[in-house]
Formats: sequence, C-alpha cells, structure tokens
Amino acid sequence: MTVAGRLAELGIELPPVVPPVAAYIPAMAHGDVVQTSGQLPMVAGELPATGKVGAEVTAEDAKGLARQCALNALAAAADAVGGVDRITGVLKVTGFVASVPAFTGQPGVINGASEVLGEIFGDAGRHTRSAVGVPVLPLDAPVEVEVAFLYA
Repeated sequence: MTVAGRLAELGIELPPVVPPVAAYIPAMAHGDVVQTSGQLPMVAGELPATGKVGAEVTAEDAKGLARQCALNALAAAADAVGGVDRITGVLKVTGFVASVPAFTGQPGVINGASEVLGEIFGDAGRHTRSAVGVPVLPLDAPVEVEVAFLYA
C-alpha cells in the first residue's frame, strides 16, 4: 500500500506545509534522507495551545500536539521530495517539550509523534528518538518535533 493510501485508510489528511517563522526552510533532502526543520503544532497557521507542559498544557494535550508536529513534518518532507509516496520510512525523531522543571514525562509526550508515524509507516516507521525537556520554545509552543525521513 502507498503512503497516500495508508493516510486515506487512517482518515488522515496532511496539512499544508507550515511556512517558516524565521530564516530556514521546512525540509531539505540529501542522499536518501530528508530532514525537517523543527515543526511546531500549527493548525491553519496558528498554535492551538501555548505554555508549559505541566502548567498551562496537560501531558495528554501535549501528546496530541506532538502528533500534529509529526504530520506537519511529514507534509514538509513530502513537499521537499515531490510527494508523500516518495517517503519510505522514518530514521529519527527529535522532540522538544517546553515543560515545568518537575515534569519528567517528555517521552510520553513525544510518543504522540512516534505513534502516528508508526501507524502510517508500520515497521518502516520504527525509528531512533530523543525527547528533551526545555524551558521555552518558539512562539511559546509546548512542543516542537523534527524528523529525519528516508525516501526514494
């Protein structure tokens, strides 16, 4: 099954590529890897939530935001390589969680990104990963995710 077919089967419509908010491009291909810039959980050009996980944002809500980040990353990668069906798998996910100092659930939050990529790509969606707590992210976003995808 194609990636586009799998997305349709899951009822997932990829969002438009989020325009950069600074001096960078959303994704760049090199060799058989397409690396995305950090993707915020933008929906229709806006952040659905702001603040710190463990204060203004719950871990469960942040997990959903990480999922949106991963879909934004897939859209950016697909745009960079000429279509979603050129993406063949996931190499690495790096997730940043803006959280209060006592919050230690960053891995669970970034599972939102990892799980949706696994649903889309199956075994090819298995990847290495980092989940990092940080004091603040751009635009006061609670989560930011970057992804290295494989493509052909």
